[in-house]
Amino acid sequence: MEGALDCETDNISRTMTEEEPFMKKMLSVLLAAMLMMSLLAVPALAEGQVLTVVTWDTTTTPYLIAQKEAFEASHPGVTIEYVDAGTGNEYEVKVNTLLSGGDTSDVIMLKENDQVVKWQSQGFAAPLTDYIADYDMSGFVGIEKNYAIDGVQYGIPFRSDFWVLFYNKDLFEAAGVDLPTNDMTWDQYAELAKKMTDKEKDIYGTHYHTWLSTVANWAVCDGKYTLADGTYDNLLYFYKLYQDLEDYGACMTYADLKASGLKYAAAFENGNVAMLPMGYWLVSTLINDIKAGNASLNWGIVAVPHADGVAAGSSFGNMTGAMINAKSEQKDLAWEYISWLGGPEGAKATASVGARPAWVSEEIADAMAAVDGFPADDNSKAALLPVSVAMEWPVGEKVPDIKTIVNEEHSLIMAREVTPEEGIEEMNERVAELLK
Repeated sequence: MEGALDCETDNISRTMTEEEPFMKKMLSVLLAAMLMMSLLAVPALAEGQVLTVVTWDTTTTPYLIAQKEAFEASHPGVTIEYVDAGTGNEYEVKVNTLLSGGDTSDVIMLKENDQVVKWQSQGFAAPLTDYIADYDMSGFVGIEKNYAIDGVQYGIPFRSDFWVLFYNKDLFEAAGVDLPTNDMTWDQYAELAKKMTDKEKDIYGTHYHTWLSTVANWAVCDGKYTLADGTYDNLLYFYKLYQDLEDYGACMTYADLKASGLKYAAAFENGNVAMLPMGYWLVSTLINDIKAGNASLNWGIVAVPHADGVAAGSSFGNMTGAMINAKSEQKDLAWEYISWLGGPEGAKATASVGARPAWVSEEIADAMAAVDGFPADDNSKAALLPVSVAMEWPVGEKVPDIKTIVNEEHSLIMAREVTPEEGIEEMNERVAELLK
């Protein structure tokens, strides 16, 4: 019996021994198949990551193209898909329509500071509290606070354009007049504009676009006053300065510009405007238009003029940022994008085409000056480092309504339907009534 049992045990043992190589081979094949399937699955998942970003002028804004290319290169498998919501004032209207309709786009770019207030109050902006705990915002030098409401952050800035004075070097050289400098008062600027005006040759000493900011916003450059304070007497000097230049013929008239719809870039690129106070964003437009052969002029920039008692190099500006749509279904990826966009790497992409990033550092300043097509003179380089940049408009609940009032009165003053004194008095009274 024992012999039979031993024999049976030997047979079982022999059978298992013979099957081991087969089992091991099958297991190896199975593991290899599983590994192959897992490798195939990763790219498929990555390729499905499409991040939709609502913005404006998607095909004509160089920094949007540069940002998209740089982000996609550093995040393989992720595709940025821009949703163009128009330009100018129509952008906010179209975005409102999208968000009100339940749109699930991931990121909404912020064109104006007060948009974050409006969209947060409507529940469209996702709070960033959980994300910013470990996020370094020191490079924003405090401007990110304009996207905070009641201490909660709702947006990240990625651009912060301040205003500079553009000038046409060829016109100055042809006239034998010294170039503008980084330290001019507004009176000196007005005198220079008149000196550069040549009516016979159809040359204007300067140019003012139709916006409120081109005339009145210089009052905020002291960093103490804002256009939402409710008193507007300190705008009188700037309206009178403008009207004096218009009467002299040193700039095109407001009425003509409104009737023709002439854009400020086109006006400067025509080659008959000696100076143009404008936001730094025009730098990238000029560089690209000249490279494309759509314009030909020799230009430079200096700091905007300053009022008496205000430091040379003081300017005002605005910022462009991005928020996460509260209805986005991939908020983590959206945060990865906007945090990259505002940080050092995104800043390099923004600066690579001549746009000014919100992130401030010597490295970024060097990148801005190194852009092909940026003026090589020392004054233009020095203008990249303003001593201070005041916000064009603060963030506040009633700021949008204040802005409407001030712009309405601005239009009446510029059209000369009321005097500067009358228009400013109306600003004071209407805003005071609003703030009660």
